[in-house]
Amino acid sequence: MNNRRSFLKIGALGLGGLAVAPTLMRRRADASATFPVQPGDSVTMTPTYCEICFWQCAGWTFTKNGRPWKIVGNPDDRHSNGRFCTRGTGGMGAYTDPDRLRTPLLRVEGPDGQHFREATWEEAFDYIAEKLNHVRSTYGGESLAMFSHGNGATHFKTLTKAFGSANITAPSYAQCRGPRDDAFLLTFGETVGSPERTDIENSRCLVLIGSHIGENLHNGQVQEMATAIERGAEIIVVDPRFSVAASKAKHWLPIKPSTDLALLLAWIHVIVEEGLYDREYVDRYTTGFDQLKAAVASNTPEWAYPITTLHPDVIRETARTMARNAPATLVHPGRHVTWYGDDTQRSRAVAILNALLGSWGRKGGFYFPSEVAFEDEPHPPYPKPRWTWADLAPDAYPFASSSIASLIRDATADPSMAPDKPIKAWLVYGSNLIYALPEPEKTIQAIQNLDLLVAVDIQPAEICGWADVVLPECTYLERYDDIRTSPGRVRQIALRAPAFEPSFDTKPAAWMVKQLAPRLGLEAWFPWNDMEEWLDRRLAQVGSSLEEMRRIGVKTLDGEGPLYLAEGEAMEFNTPSGRIELASEQLAAAGFDAVPRYTPHDEPPPGYYRLLSGRSPAHTFARTINNPLLNEIQSENDLWVNTVTAEDWGLKNGQEVRLRNSAGRISTFPIRVRVTERIRPDSLYMVHGFGHTEKLLTKAFGRGADDNELIENVKIDPLMGATARRNTFVTFEIEETGVEAV
Repeated sequence: MNNRRSFLKIGALGLGGLAVAPTLMRRRADASATFPVQPGDSVTMTPTYCEICFWQCAGWTFTKNGRPWKIVGNPDDRHSNGRFCTRGTGGMGAYTDPDRLRTPLLRVEGPDGQHFREATWEEAFDYIAEKLNHVRSTYGGESLAMFSHGNGATHFKTLTKAFGSANITAPSYAQCRGPRDDAFLLTFGETVGSPERTDIENSRCLVLIGSHIGENLHNGQVQEMATAIERGAEIIVVDPRFSVAASKAKHWLPIKPSTDLALLLAWIHVIVEEGLYDREYVDRYTTGFDQLKAAVASNTPEWAYPITTLHPDVIRETARTMARNAPATLVHPGRHVTWYGDDTQRSRAVAILNALLGSWGRKGGFYFPSEVAFEDEPHPPYPKPRWTWADLAPDAYPFASSSIASLIRDATADPSMAPDKPIKAWLVYGSNLIYALPEPEKTIQAIQNLDLLVAVDIQPAEICGWADVVLPECTYLERYDDIRTSPGRVRQIALRAPAFEPSFDTKPAAWMVKQLAPRLGLEAWFPWNDMEEWLDRRLAQVGSSLEEMRRIGVKTLDGEGPLYLAEGEAMEFNTPSGRIELASEQLAAAGFDAVPRYTPHDEPPPGYYRLLSGRSPAHTFARTINNPLLNEIQSENDLWVNTVTAEDWGLKNGQEVRLRNSAGRISTFPIRVRVTERIRPDSLYMVHGFGHTEKLLTKAFGRGADDNELIENVKIDPLMGATARRNTFVTFEIEETGVEAV
């Protein structure tokens, strides 16, 4: 393949900014250990909120005698309740990571091929501006697409919109949570938000369907689940694997993968046919009940039994358990729900089940969140784009409520999809697209069609090796970012302030944008001198100031609304009918099933197994594997293999194997087998995010296997464009050596 650009090993620079400071970083890492305060020690505390995962818990960063010490939760924060999780307490590792990016890098042509060279910031900005100005004059501002993950992207998004593009996207939508967001939007006229509006702490019955709370360590939900269990809540877990959550459950339902919708329809059938639904709630707030009842009439537990392998008695008992505890029953909407290609309809069934139980807007179900909204700085109107991401496939995905990262990627890879809407430049902020998007070969193909790829990151993630320009950002502990305004039970704001000066030649994103904007003629959209000025003006809108927030970190504002519906309260929902839609008018009008309907999915070929993936309590996706503190807790993933399957293949605990998918792709690195009875024989399981190929990530390189490179048979949700990950079938490539009992 004659590529316009090839993957470059950032670590191959030799001498210079990337090679001079490992000793400094080792000293800094050693200094970050917790040790007691002695008389005469100077201790400082700086407010922050965590960037290790989306939960964004507020806390305090401590230094002692000018050196890094520790990070703890802020007791006033309702996200963390003063307690950080494993990931959050390991946040200092992002700062002390010796493998951090340290200086801007430019791709250059040399006599022996392409290389990166270290550059000044001025050189990097001048290069980017020259390329972007050419793209804008030749193709239009719409030809810039931005991919982002993280709160630091605020000002880059403003820059992109001012440039003339609305093509701003994040893999977190179509590769993670999008189906549940759009399903609840179709049903209730609202999404579940982030963090989710789940009232777990008051639930009497919590139902988790492939939701690994306790492994996917969402701090507030884990704390609330512990409270619910302490209060005697009944936990029902549906999962092919005996997860941490399943170990806390009264009922573990080891369902056959890909059949969850059949179980949901059977539950709905039982609750409807046995009259277990909340009649007053359904009569007052819903529409489409008769259509729902007719649609699920044949979806009996006996019908579901051969599909799900769950006994009818178990299905009935768990349905009655839910109804007995309603409305304080919560069927959790999940987060990573892009599984099989019909995920919005499966999530619709979850929403319908919650509606029948009367849990929306009720204590122990879903509360009504409060949040804070700031007005933007005065600036000129954004240019109106001639086209947006939605025009790349105008007849597809009619219910997509957000931009689809994989669609933008695919249109870049195949310009014939929309020949009059070229995408010629990518700005990638904090998102390692090689691991975030399925089918990485398509991502690499798309990169070949770009005139410019800019990667902004704190570490040499794989996407950086494909970039034309790499901009090293300082970590969240070294910068200001926008005020945290996440929804919750109360209206709260939290400040992130720098505890340290930026290391090496790294800079905050806000500074980068201020330098780049004038080169693009966009300075009018940034009428502030620095982040202190910008934040102070924002905080004045809610009667606070930067000085106050630096002292308290978290501020609770008044003005929140009621958490729950009052008895008999009238409410209009933001749906076409103004009611909760058990049968969706919008879906029917667009030619889709108004009520979800089960359709069988592909089965593994003989000798193959369905590959499932999940999260680790120590890591967030692929972005934390190289964090020296979190890597110490878990440095590689393993492969869960049922004892029967292991016996069939002669596999031993700790043995290294590679995996081959049904298309013949073999995993780059081996993975150790974990023989266990905690997973079904027809499935294999690994944690996502391992198996890095960038050698400069010295702790992550080659450790474990990467599930993303094996993803195949990607079914796309026809309603909103999500990419399914669980139609991948793999078998074993057994290593000749490496067998070791553990």
